[in-house]
Amino acid sequence: MPSLILVSPTGEKVLEEALARIEALWGELSLKTIEPGEALHLSSVDGDTEEAISWLDGLPLDISSRPPERMGLLVADMDSTIIGCECLDELADFANKKAAVSAITERAMAGELDFEGALTERVAMLAGLELTALQACYEARVELNPGAEVFVKTMAHLGAHCALVSGGFSFFTSRVAARAGFHTNRANQLLDDGTCLTGKVGMPILGKEAKLAALKEDAARLNLDLSQTLAIGDGANDLMMIEAAGLGIAYRAKPIVAAQAPARIEHGNLESALFFQGIPRSAFIIV
Repeated sequence: MPSLILVSPTGEKVLEEALARIEALWGELSLKTIEPGEALHLSSVDGDTEEAISWLDGLPLDISSRPPERMGLLVADMDSTIIGCECLDELADFANKKAAVSAITERAMAGELDFEGALTERVAMLAGLELTALQACYEARVELNPGAEVFVKTMAHLGAHCALVSGGFSFFTSRVAARAGFHTNRANQLLDDGTCLTGKVGMPILGKEAKLAALKEDAARLNLDLSQTLAIGDGANDLMMIEAAGLGIAYRAKPIVAAQAPARIEHGNLESALFFQGIPRSAFIIV
């Protein structure tokens, strides 16, 4: 059955306009309120969700084309998803190489470059950077994105296993995971000589295949079908896990990711991912 969940970060009037447009397209439909003035679930016996989404162009809505269902596993990307920066780019700033590193990051996240090759190239630029720069970078540059802590801690409270899986680095994922409320974290390892970074990364590199493998391994360990999982990210290396999950969400994502994901957060914060599961605000863990 065609299904749409619409989340309006700007209020009820946007939802009223969206409802009017979908009623004009689908005719008779079923309407359920997930959160008054914020989130609606629309469904129809007959209708085309892609066409319906196109009719909503121009409205500031976060949209999911999956029926609402609480998921038992969350696998989330870190950089530019759970946090508001790319840690490698910010770390490169401490080596006065941010512009060069950021340019490669942008192309890699857009799917224009091989992730593993782009990662090793960028890490090589950090050779000789003192280890004290990692903590300084974390303290000065790393902030959780709006809604991240509510999103993760609510899912955990409702019984989901929450895993942070990043193509970034364990120094940062361990700290972000503890701060946001994840149960586990996986990432790449920056190698050092005890004082400085060597410019090398531990092998094997955690890339898009490893993210997909993490989703499947955690689901199997928890005796969950992939249809009961949620994956969220923004870059090309997140696309495989987003497509495999029951609820795959593109968060303020690169076009290649947003075009393929069944759910997109483009206007609101990470709390939209809870509404996509049919979870009302009264069940949120407020932090």
